[in-house]
Parts: sequence; C-alpha cells; structure tokens
Amino acid sequence: MWTESVCGAVNPDIDSERKAASFDVEKLVNFLDGGAERTRIRRSVERIINNDPVFSQENQYFLTPTERYEAAVKASVHLHRKIKELGWTDDGPEIQFAFRTIGNNLAFRTHSGVFMPTIIGLGTDAQIAKWIPLAKNYQIIGTYAQTELGHGTNLRGLETTATFDTSRQDFLLNTPKISSIKWWPGDLGRSATHAVVLAQLYTKGVCHGMHAFIVQIRSLVDHSTLPGIKVGDIGPKLAFEQVDNGYLIIQNVHVPRENMLSRYSWVTSDGSYIKQGSDRINYISMVFTRIQILSKEVVPALTKACIIAIRYSVVRRQSELKPGEKDVKILDHQTQQQKLLPQLAATFAFHFMCLSIEAFGNQVNLQIKTKRNLSSLPELHALSAGLKALMSEACSTGVEICRRACGGHGYSMLSGLPSLYGWVVASCTYEGENTVMLLQTARFLMKYLAREYHGEPLPDSVSYLSEPFSLHCSAKEKTDFFKPFLYTEAYKHRAQRLIKDSGDKLQSLLQSGIEQYIAWNITSVQLARTAVAHCHFVVVKNFVDAVERLKLEPEIQQVIKRLCDLYALTGILANAGDFLCDGYITGKQLDLLSSSQLDLLALLRKDAVSIVDAFDYPDQQLNSAIGGYDGYAYQRLFEWAQKAPSNTKVNLAYEKYLKPHFQAAQAKL
Repeated sequence: MWTESVCGAVNPDIDSERKAASFDVEKLVNFLDGGAERTRIRRSVERIINNDPVFSQENQYFLTPTERYEAAVKASVHLHRKIKELGWTDDGPEIQFAFRTIGNNLAFRTHSGVFMPTIIGLGTDAQIAKWIPLAKNYQIIGTYAQTELGHGTNLRGLETTATFDTSRQDFLLNTPKISSIKWWPGDLGRSATHAVVLAQLYTKGVCHGMHAFIVQIRSLVDHSTLPGIKVGDIGPKLAFEQVDNGYLIIQNVHVPRENMLSRYSWVTSDGSYIKQGSDRINYISMVFTRIQILSKEVVPALTKACIIAIRYSVVRRQSELKPGEKDVKILDHQTQQQKLLPQLAATFAFHFMCLSIEAFGNQVNLQIKTKRNLSSLPELHALSAGLKALMSEACSTGVEICRRACGGHGYSMLSGLPSLYGWVVASCTYEGENTVMLLQTARFLMKYLAREYHGEPLPDSVSYLSEPFSLHCSAKEKTDFFKPFLYTEAYKHRAQRLIKDSGDKLQSLLQSGIEQYIAWNITSVQLARTAVAHCHFVVVKNFVDAVERLKLEPEIQQVIKRLCDLYALTGILANAGDFLCDGYITGKQLDLLSSSQLDLLALLRKDAVSIVDAFDYPDQQLNSAIGGYDGYAYQRLFEWAQKAPSNTKVNLAYEKYLKPHFQAAQAKL
C-alpha cells in the first residue's frame, strides 16, 4: 500500500535517531493529546478514517481543482453518514479527532465552522431550533457572507444594506455597487443554499450598523439560483483548491423579519430597533472563528511542516564535516538546526497558547450565554486579534523556512510542503488582515494604559502594566539565559516600554493640537510593533507557565523546557534592537545569549525526530513523499512521480507541435 514503508522496514538513518531519544515518546504523545485515554480514542478514530478509501489522499496532488472539490464534498457527506452510524456525539472527542485526521480535505468548513456557530451565537432559541438541525443534517449548506470586494477587515465600511419595509414586514437586501459584492466566502461558489449575510441595518431611515441575516440563495429542489441572486466561484487561488470560495450579488431580495439573527437586537413590526447589550456582540462569531483558525489550521500547518522537514533532514546526507569522511545528515549542520529547531519550539509555544486562549474563550462564551456579561469580550477580542496576527505570521514564515530547508525536494508538491504553505499563508489575511489586527490590539493597549495611569484595575492580560519596570537584565553568564524568570522579565520589559512609548507619543501629538485620527496614523507603525511585543510576552509567559505545571513529569518537562528556552531566546535574537536600544540587554549579554541558543540547538538536535514523532500524525495525514515515518524519502518520491498523468497519457504537444520538427531532423541524420 502506498502509505506503508516502501521497503517494508525503516531507514537506518531515522531508526538510529529514535533509539537515541532521551525521553519516552509515548508519554509526550499522551501529554499533547491531553491524556492516554484521548490518545487511544484518537488512534481508534484514525484507524477508522485511514482504512476508509473515501478519505484516501492518494494521488491527491495530481487532481484538478474540480476533482479536489468533488472529492472534498464526497468525503464530507460520507463523514456525516459515518458519524451517525458510529454514534459519535457533538460533545465527544471523536468528531474533533475525525476532523484532525481528514484535515483540509473536507468541504463545508465555513458551513460548520462559521455559519452554524454564528446562528448559535447570535440567534434566538427559536432560530437555533429551526436552522441548526437542518444545517447539521446537510439539508441546507450555509456560508458566512461578510467580506466584500472592496471591504475586508473594515466592517464599519461594509456597503451591503438591509432596509426594513414596514408594509411587507420584511427586510430588503441589496449589494448596491461593485465594491459591495460579497467576495471570498467559502462554500459559496458551488455549494451553499443559504448565507448568513452581514449588512448595514436601516430602519426608519436610520442606520444601526452591521447585523446578520439568513438569506436563501439557491433552491432546495434543483439548486438553481433564486431571483435577485447572482452567485459563482471567484476562480483560481494560491491554494484551497478544494474550497469553492465565491461571490454573491443581492439585488432587491426580500428576507423575512424572523431571518434577522435576534438574540441581542431585533426590529419590531412598526420598525423600531431594540438592542440589548453592546454592538460588540455582532463581532463575536469572528472572535471565536479566529481562535479556531489558530488551533485547527495555523498551528497544525507548522507542526506538519516541522515533522516533514526534520525527518527528511536525518535521511538526507550532504557535505562532509570531517575531511575524508562520508556526507553527514543535514540536520547535523548547525545551520540546518538553526532553521528548523526554532520552528519546532514555536509549535509548542503556540500549542500551549491555543489551549489557553480556547479556555478563556469558553469562559467568555459562558458569561455571555448565561449572564449576558460582555465585560471580558474586549480583552478576548484584543488577544485573539493580536495572537492571530503573531501566530499566523510566524507559522507562515516557519512553513516556508521548512520548505526551503528541504532543498529542491521541498519545491515538489509531493513533499507536502507547498500545500501547507499555500494553506497557512492565507490566514495572514482572512478573518482579519494582520496589520489591522495588530492595530486593534494596540487600541486595547492604549485604552488600558490610560486606565493604569489613573490607578484603575486592569484585565489579566495587561495587568503587568502595573508591575515594577525593571531597568537592566541581570544575566552574568550564558547559563543565566536558561532561567525562565530572566527571559520572561526581558519580554515584559520590552512590552512595557513599547506600550508606554507609544502612549507617550500619542499624547504628545494630541497635546500639540494634532487630531486624533492623524496622531493615530503617524504612530501606527510603532503601535503595530507594540502589539507584537505584547503578544510575544503573553506567549512566552504562557509557555513558561505550562512548563512549570509539568513538575510531576520531569522527563517530559526537560525536553519541553529546552523548547521553551529556545523559543524565548530565538525571539530575543530576532528582535535584538528592541532589547538593546534602551540598554536593558548589553552587547556582551547578547553574545552570551546567542551562545546559549546554539547550545540548545545541539541538545535538541538529539531528540528532534522523537519530538516530531510525538505529534503522532500518520503518513496518510502528512501526505508527504519525503516525510514518511519510515524515512524512505527517495524511494517514495520516485514511486509517487510514476503516477503523474503526464507519465501515463499520450503527449499531445508532441503530436501537435513537435513531431514534424523531429521527423525532419531524422531525415538529416
């Protein structure tokens, strides 16, 4: 079988790596899964999925976009049927593990990941009872139509309108100009029957801002487009071949009054607008979507890239280290370690950060649902926005580093790396363009900096603004940089200083008479850097806290502590100017830190393969010719290449264009 070892064994070069592990890999697997029982359940789900030919990814790289889309739809419908047959429940782990196993090869991700959660979050009990059962059973397919051709992250600028008509007791929806065409929603181009449409609500001539409406766009009988609707696919993209991203034009479409999602705001029969709570509630679905994007799409992409690149780097040999001896594994080169091991450290940092922000999100969601308490929503929004920017940027860069680290074979689609890059880099723009996300986090920081000046209480994520401001790093020798307190304090100092400097600059501009919007714009580059520094500190501190909780697992704690150290020290080196500019770290200390980082590379090099094995992704999920568990990269590359259609079909270009030239040459030879 194509996913099994080509030679029926394991490459000795990768086998020797596993035998040298300093820790029990299964313990780390269990830890990352959240316990041995969850590992057992996950592997059971994986066996079910991987033994089902409908979910096979074999020869996927040779399929056309249309074939990829059709295969994804088939897999989604089949999975839905299988979930029912197996009795997997929404509150159990099996469905979550099934989605992890099949990954990006499912259709209807917007349907299940945004359309349904938006209805659950913003809909009344009656609306949830009406629409969610239909959506869960695929009796309708929904999309989330927010982004417009001319408007993305600037939600206040959305041009789609929903005007209440008192005579008809419904809403009239329109996309009034070309820039208001809904553009990019997944599942819209070829699949969706309904859409949650975000539109500016007008009643009695007054605009009440963005609200969500359920709009039917295609017939449930024959899937034809309904009157007033124009819908289609937006065409080729960098990746996402299996996703039917689409466009939607709405022209004078009447939508029933009960189709406005009305848990927190509604329109009465006489056109009166009633609101409970803050306008921020209409953004809640985006906040939770960002959190899910990080844990389900962004971080897994870097994780898989690290597995592929590190495994390949111990079976690829190139260049001798000692003159006269054979070529060494490329992971033995310090330069290769410098490329890959910090990326591996980042996957762990982001894994723990995802767990933390998901827990906070669940807490906020419970407060909103049970008490209509929105007090923590601004903090969650600021964290999710900033972390989405920081982590998607880091993971996109990291996947590309892994791809390049695999040399020419990393350029092959069969490596699996180009697909991972195409998938993850999109996250830098969808659900909030990263620069805009950072500036939203910066607004939150400036708001609470002002409150700190007045002695008011601060949310947990920015409570450090009230803590003492250390002036100098205390490191005297390089081993000091392995002390979590020391580097956490450095990150805190950097964030405190940049936040204060940004606040001071804004205030100085405002006091000089410059208008608020101008002052903000000419400080925006500094503000974005400030938001990055804040989020970087949050990630490092969270990583350190996670390591501290592992005291009862010293064997696992040691390897994760090294990864934490490496993540923190690499971040300081990459942003050295921020730590040097006010003298917090000296040039001599930076040299010591750099030496410490290189020492960590050598230590982690010995465990690198075993660490990536602990992510426990079967070969079917990696779908990489060079990243297989058995280490037979060259054999599998050659085997897969034979399946290319160009190797089995008649060369029409030869028949049409080259044949007469070649035959003419033959007569002369």
